[in-house]
Amino acid sequence: MYDTISIEERGTPAVAIVNEGFANDAKSAASSRGMPVIRVVPETIPCESSVIEEIEAGVLVVMDDIISALTTSLSEEEKSPKPMEVEKPSRIIFKGNLEEVNQFFYRRGWGDGLPIIPPTEEAVAKMLTGTDLPPHHLVAELGPRTGKATVEKIAINAVMAGALPTYMPVLIAGIKALLAYPEYGYLRYGVSTGSWAPFWIINGPIRNDIHVNSGTGALSPGDIANASIGRAFGLILKNIGGMRKGVEDMGTIGNPGKYSLVIAENEEDSPWEPLHVEHGLKREDSAISFSLPNICISGGWPYGSDDEGILRYLMYNLKGGGGCLILNPLHAKALASQGWTKKGVKEFLAQYIRVPAYRLGSGMTALPSGLRGRRIPIRDTDEVPMIRNIEDLAIIVAGGPGAHIGQLMGGVRVVGGEFSCWGRTTIKIDLPKNWDKLVEKYKNIIPTYARY
Repeated sequence: MYDTISIEERGTPAVAIVNEGFANDAKSAASSRGMPVIRVVPETIPCESSVIEEIEAGVLVVMDDIISALTTSLSEEEKSPKPMEVEKPSRIIFKGNLEEVNQFFYRRGWGDGLPIIPPTEEAVAKMLTGTDLPPHHLVAELGPRTGKATVEKIAINAVMAGALPTYMPVLIAGIKALLAYPEYGYLRYGVSTGSWAPFWIINGPIRNDIHVNSGTGALSPGDIANASIGRAFGLILKNIGGMRKGVEDMGTIGNPGKYSLVIAENEEDSPWEPLHVEHGLKREDSAISFSLPNICISGGWPYGSDDEGILRYLMYNLKGGGGCLILNPLHAKALASQGWTKKGVKEFLAQYIRVPAYRLGSGMTALPSGLRGRRIPIRDTDEVPMIRNIEDLAIIVAGGPGAHIGQLMGGVRVVGGEFSCWGRTTIKIDLPKNWDKLVEKYKNIIPTYARY
C-alpha cells in the first residue's frame, strides 16, 4: 500500500491489488498515510502462490476491475476526502460495574481477550507516581497509525494490564527501545503475517526491586511483573500504535508470546557479564532489551553436564541462524569453569554449526550468496554457517534448576545490505526521584504459596 500511495503522490494513477483477506489492512494502511480513498482491488489468489496457472487465472478475474480503477474519473470524495470528524473525548467514557466496563472495552476492541482493570482517574493517577515525567509528555509516536504514546496513555494501558506503578520506568524505556530497534524495526514485524512477538529482557538492579522472575518458570504465568509488563506493552502497541489483530496485525497463526514475553537475567548466579553490560552500560544501570522472535523453544537435555556435552548439544540442536539462548546458571557455570565466555561460546557455535546449503533453503537469512567474495556460486552440497554474525546470537543466564536449554528464534534485520537473524536493542531505564519509597510501598506484593 505504501508503494501505491507513493506513486499516487508523484501524480501517476495507481491501484493496489490485495488479497481479499488483507482488505481491512490495506484500508488502514492507506488511511494512516493520509490517502483513505485510494483505489483497492481485492483478489482471491492464495497468498504466496507459486502456481502460475492459479496466479494468471486470479489476475484475469480482476483485470477489468484494475482497468476501471485506473481509468475511471475521480469522484468528488476522492478528489477532496473529508477529514474524519473526531470529537474530543471526555475524560469519562463509561460508567458501570466491573463486568459492564469489561464488556464495553471488549466491544470497542480495546482489550486483549482477558479481563482488564478499569483505568479510572484514581488508578491512572496512582500509576503516574511511577515517573517524574508530566502526563502529557510525548514519549514516542507509534506505528502503524502514528499514535501518540504520552506518559498518561502509557499509564492507562498499564492500569488495564494490572501493572504496578513501579513498572512505569520499564514501560517508558521499552517504548523508547521500540523506536531504536534496528533497520526494519518493530513496525514491519509487529504487523507481519509471521506472528513475531515482543520479547523483553530486563537487567540491572530494577529486576530485584520489582521482582521480575529470572528463575524457575520465568516465561510461564504466575509473576505479576513478567505478566503485566508484557501485557501492558501489548495493549500499548494495540491501543496507541494501532496494531489490531486482523486489521493491521496480520499474523497468520498468531503467537501466544504476544500476551507477554518478559524475563530478567539472573546476574547474581551468572559467571559472565550481563546483557546490558555487553551493550556498553554499567552493571549498576537498569536496562531493558527488545527483540521480536517468533519461536520459543524449551530444548532438551545436553549430552553431558560438562562443557563438551553442553556445546555439542548446541552444535547439533540449535535452530535457525540466531536468536537468544537462555542458559541456566548451572550450564553457564560449567562452561565458565572451563574458560568459556559468552563471546567464546558464540564464536565456537558460529564456527562449527555448519550445514549443507540445501538444508537452509533460498529463503533463509543465513544463506550466503557465494564463496570467496561471491566469485564462486554456492552449491547445494557446500557447507555454510548457520550463524554468520555472532552479534545475531544473544546469550543470557536465566531459568531454574534442571537441564533444559531455551532458545527464542527470529528478529530479522538488515546488515550491510544482507539479511541477519537477530535484531536487538538495549535502553537504559531512568528511575524517578521517589524510587526508593515506591519500591518500599510495593515490595511485599509477591506470591506466597501454601505448603501441602
